[in-house]
Amino acid sequence: MTAPHPRAARAALYRAIWRWHFIAGLIVLPFVLILAITGGIYLFKDEINNAAHSDLRFVEAQDTAPRPPSEITTAALVAHPGSLKAYTPAPMPDRSAEVDILGPDGLRNTVYVDPHDARVLGTLWDGGAAGSPTMYVVRKLHSLEYVGWFGNRLIEAAAGWMVLLVGTGVYLWLPRGRKNIGTTRIKATRGRPWWRDLHAVTGIYTGIFILFLAMTGLPWSGVWGAKFYDTAYALGLGMPDGYWSGVPLSTVPTEAVVDRAPWIMERQPVPASAPPEGGAHAGHAAAEPAAGAVQTVAPRMLDTVVARVEELGIVPGYAVTIPGDPTGVFTASVYPDDITHERVIHLDQYSGEVLYDAGLEDLGTLGRWAEWGISVHMGQEWGLLNQLVLLAACLAMVGLCISGATMWWKRRPSGALGVPTVPTDWRIPRTLLVLAVLAGFFFPLVGLSMLVLVAGELAAHLYRRRLRSA
Repeated sequence: MTAPHPRAARAALYRAIWRWHFIAGLIVLPFVLILAITGGIYLFKDEINNAAHSDLRFVEAQDTAPRPPSEITTAALVAHPGSLKAYTPAPMPDRSAEVDILGPDGLRNTVYVDPHDARVLGTLWDGGAAGSPTMYVVRKLHSLEYVGWFGNRLIEAAAGWMVLLVGTGVYLWLPRGRKNIGTTRIKATRGRPWWRDLHAVTGIYTGIFILFLAMTGLPWSGVWGAKFYDTAYALGLGMPDGYWSGVPLSTVPTEAVVDRAPWIMERQPVPASAPPEGGAHAGHAAAEPAAGAVQTVAPRMLDTVVARVEELGIVPGYAVTIPGDPTGVFTASVYPDDITHERVIHLDQYSGEVLYDAGLEDLGTLGRWAEWGISVHMGQEWGLLNQLVLLAACLAMVGLCISGATMWWKRRPSGALGVPTVPTDWRIPRTLLVLAVLAGFFFPLVGLSMLVLVAGELAAHLYRRRLRSA
């Protein structure tokens, strides 16, 4: 068989890439919309929470020292009996302290207390790192956790495809001769050409930001994120060995005991406290109260723990998690806007001894870069500018979805999908095949979805051939 003419091969390659860009774009469109809309909202979670719950989150600033943690947490427990789970000191003089309590009904709530007089301001259902029930819903929608592990895999595949859509989109935009020059502005005035120009211009100006958001979001994913974490650890570039020498470990990961910890530390096991000889004593910090009772033992121990971690230099905004069993530990963690101050400290619940203390400088190179990327992804590295730039990227993603869907709707034949056709005599170029294999290897779920698409293509081809021969 004779080799195809170079120009014909290039045309076939272009049409093949266009076809895959088209099909993949339509398939991941709803997931990209979910990511863009919820991500754009979550960028401003602190501002939204502060505005919606200002009566709980803000107090009148005073020059006097705040009340001891034991007094603040005891006041919260009196107003909302249950088991003390976490305490967050007021980060600034005009902010309230937060006390997380697990009630007898099994629900966890955050009680807001004025740190200056221990006056209880009110209660919200605990939203964890999201800071409020509303932002909790937004966060869960962003990762599709409401659908369980399958939803997380769908979002991971969509993020991987976003990377490929940016790459194929740039290829389709590149000049192909004098009459096919990639546009940098909207030239058409109406109809499908206007939507095409809008799609191309939006993509070429914002592609790098979309690529960044996709790649920095993948560390949270179930397959890609786990492989990245394991690889970074194996190479000594993530969470290095050596911090656990001589310290007994539990099987509980750090992410299970704190609302927010540096990503690279989330899967590290929590150390175990060593109960004194003779078993738990009356001062046991994790003693669970009877239903409806007020837990008062842990708050007294909390004064010592708070004083200790502040002596170690942890920055304001940190939270202290209370031990949950006789071998549990006190964990102080903070993930501030300036990630150079991020910190995780575990303390023995009986002796107050520091079992583990690590920050950004203790991580390997990949760990530090992952932390920085995640910080920027969440809009907290450069303040408002960071938020506005990423909001523009999220709006661009919505615009790309709308323009892409509109182009498809306007070009599709009546009663058909209107998928771009590929010449029947076209053979897959080696370069495209190699790139597809590499993409599937780097993004496993993208590779899996590619196989599904190829199977669908083959099934459709065989079906059409059967109809023609019938």
